[in-house]
Amino acid sequence: MRKIGGYMIFFGLFAIVLNFFDRVPSILMWIYNWGEGVAWAIKIGLIVVGAVLFFLGKPEEVEPVAATPEESVE
Repeated sequence: MRKIGGYMIFFGLFAIVLNFFDRVPSILMWIYNWGEGVAWAIKIGLIVVGAVLFFLGKPEEVEPVAATPEESVE
């Protein structure tokens, strides 16, 4: 879930930054059909939901490193 949340945050911020340059991605043009206020709500909602998924998702597990014979205690 952390990966999906990270992507959602990225695309939400990316859409906000591109909006200031009048370069809206074609995949997000549909949100402007309802007006500028709703488009902002969708972009901010994308960031908020992405942050929730990112912070509530479990971290990636790191595989333990096997001890070498010199490090093992017997």
